[in-house]
Amino acid sequence: MSNLNDSKANITQTVVMDRTELVKMFLSMTPCVIFLYVNGVMLFTLSKKTVFQEMPRYMLFGHMLWVDTLNLCMSVVLYICAFGSILIMKNLCLFILNCTAALLHVSVLNLSLMSLERYVAICFPLRHAEITTSERTKMAIGVVWMMGLIQPLSDMIIFYAIDSTSAMMNLFCSRTTLFRLQIYKKLEISITCIFFVSVCFVIIFTYASIAAVAKTASSDKVSAKKANKTVLLHLLQLVLGLISLLLEPIFEAIYAHVDFNTLANLMYFFFVVFIIFPRCLSPLVYGLRDQAFGCKPAQCCCI
Repeated sequence: MSNLNDSKANITQTVVMDRTELVKMFLSMTPCVIFLYVNGVMLFTLSKKTVFQEMPRYMLFGHMLWVDTLNLCMSVVLYICAFGSILIMKNLCLFILNCTAALLHVSVLNLSLMSLERYVAICFPLRHAEITTSERTKMAIGVVWMMGLIQPLSDMIIFYAIDSTSAMMNLFCSRTTLFRLQIYKKLEISITCIFFVSVCFVIIFTYASIAAVAKTASSDKVSAKKANKTVLLHLLQLVLGLISLLLEPIFEAIYAHVDFNTLANLMYFFFVVFIIFPRCLSPLVYGLRDQAFGCKPAQCCCI
């Protein structure tokens, strides 16, 4: 009789856990779907208005939207695989992880371009059109992509040329399980530090410069203050992006000290706060608070 009661209790506990996990899955996927839709609407708007395709500010914003959308999709795929304990082919896992790393680095470097564009617009308004042309913006985006691909290409070369630690064809897809050699971590830390410190310096420099102009300018203080707030939001995006890179080492450190349910709850919390939320900031930084998305083409030229 006691065995029967224990079995019923175990079944009830399993059902409750399944319902809880499904609720978490729903709550985490809902904002992803909403912001993917918002990003899609904004990308459609940017592609339909020619003026947006020629203005460097909105070219960089559109690039950021594409990168964040792809990054969010990749993060959702990895989250679903972790949620369902799905094993992935080794080569497919390598592709997904390299794409995620490249998109994250490109996203971070793009923040520096957007901050510099605002810096030129506020501090050198008469030369803004001369310095930030559409051709130079495209070249800058190309350079950002070349820099963002440094780590993924290095990981791929090491993986196929040197690494023989991962013999399994199907595995749980994460950097910890796929990249086991110490050289991966050293390379990731080195490149990440260089990128984040450089971008942080650029953002702080542009913020201080724009703040100085806002204090001394006799006119157009509103634009300067708005640009300052935009740069501050870029700094927030940078900090959240850095924290998202530190999640895996954090999980490695606490893995042996907590039970599986606690670890799963922490993973859910970090996924929502540090993976979904930073990807959703881009529409807020430029899109939803920018009147240009509701203006007519003739009015947009004056922005």
